[in-house]
Amino acid sequence: MQFADITDQVQQAVDSSTVSEGICCLFNPHTTAGLTINEGCDPAVQDDLLGVFREIVPQKYPYRHAEGNSPSHMMATLTGSSLTIFIVGGRLQLGTWQRIFFCEFDGPRNRKVNWKVLAG
Repeated sequence: MQFADITDQVQQAVDSSTVSEGICCLFNPHTTAGLTINEGCDPAVQDDLLGVFREIVPQKYPYRHAEGNSPSHMMATLTGSSLTIFIVGGRLQLGTWQRIFFCEFDGPRNRKVNWKVLAG
């Protein structure tokens, strides 16, 4: 399990779009991974989040899903699969400490995040 900071790649997508005012929509098409916005300055926050997810989602539960990755599906549901971020002046409107994270709960795997930058 890990959190991958994708903020710079998302900002590059915004830069390439030439949209200065609008929204950036992100979608994760994977059922055992998620997206979240959280603090990116102190890596201990990510460690704490993963630790809490491990406490909340039991590894030993009579899961019926046969693949053995049911906890990853539960964690993906907790984080969600999409984000919408305002764009002002060509910049993602994130708070001072906020970063965008791809949350890998069942990897490593080859993953992708889809995005659309919309003017408005």
